[in-house]
Amino acid sequence: MAKPLRFRRSTERWTDGRVRSELLQPLQSKFGATKQGPWYKPPEGYDACRLEMDNGDVALFCWADGEAYWMGNTETPKTLWRTNKYTFEEVPDGVAEWAETELLAQLHEESPWLEAYPNVSWFFLPVLLSKDGRHTTREFLKEHAAGFPDADTDEALGFYEELLDRDVFEDRYVMASKLGTSEQLHLDRMRSAMSEFTVARLLDDAGHEVTPEIEVTTGHFIDFRADSNGSGQLVEVTRPRPPSRRSASSPIASIRETAKTKTSGQLQAHDGGVTMFVDCSSFDDDDWKALLADQPDVRHKPAVVFRAHPNGRFEGYTKGSVPLALPNGIQ
Repeated sequence: MAKPLRFRRSTERWTDGRVRSELLQPLQSKFGATKQGPWYKPPEGYDACRLEMDNGDVALFCWADGEAYWMGNTETPKTLWRTNKYTFEEVPDGVAEWAETELLAQLHEESPWLEAYPNVSWFFLPVLLSKDGRHTTREFLKEHAAGFPDADTDEALGFYEELLDRDVFEDRYVMASKLGTSEQLHLDRMRSAMSEFTVARLLDDAGHEVTPEIEVTTGHFIDFRADSNGSGQLVEVTRPRPPSRRSASSPIASIRETAKTKTSGQLQAHDGGVTMFVDCSSFDDDDWKALLADQPDVRHKPAVVFRAHPNGRFEGYTKGSVPLALPNGIQ
């Protein structure tokens, strides 16, 4: 499975002739490729081109004296196999901005409905145009409302558009990669990935700064650290499938079974100090009302059991002494 889009950097000398012989020709032989001029002005001091394949793949290449950058969702030509890979944040600003402009234009030409969500488009660009995941990720966002049940695309993407407009994540690549780049649509995994974004919005709404992927002394990674007033608290996120889609016979069994996978793993190894957030946004109204009425424990404390709505409203309850401010609506 290919990973999200990254640049390859070459430190060799490139000319237009070499681009044609070592990049265009092998792609032309395999996929049917054409070399086109860039849609937008190249980075200052660089020549640039687009390589467009008959199967819809595309690659960008720009080169200057002793330096060149390749980015594409197609097979990498052999001459670039030994080059190192870099994210958008790790290459010169001019190169990153040019590539993003080119790719966002392509994304919006292929999927015009995403143009209404510039923050979602930009943030998830490395997966929305990835080699293996460009079709499944867009299908998930549009046809499955980014994991919100009984919501349309506008409602669901509006929720995440607002979050991403706040610029809460310092490292886009780490979080965008969570959505995955698989050719197969893995709904449960993708919904679970979006739960981390949902919890990030919940925490940001409550006034916390959010840092993802916190390595702890056990060697595990905890989903977030939430910082406010000079103190930080660790947060782990889990998203149970609703009873209708799992063997658990009740909402209570569903949340407890899902939480158990966390408490018997990295949370047990960490030995306390982590607040578990149980995202029940996939539950239907009846199952959720039953949980909210009974407020069962999840056999981990402290815990927050909640449901998010696309309009930005949260509701839920807590177990144990939760050391975090929470939005209104969570009891």
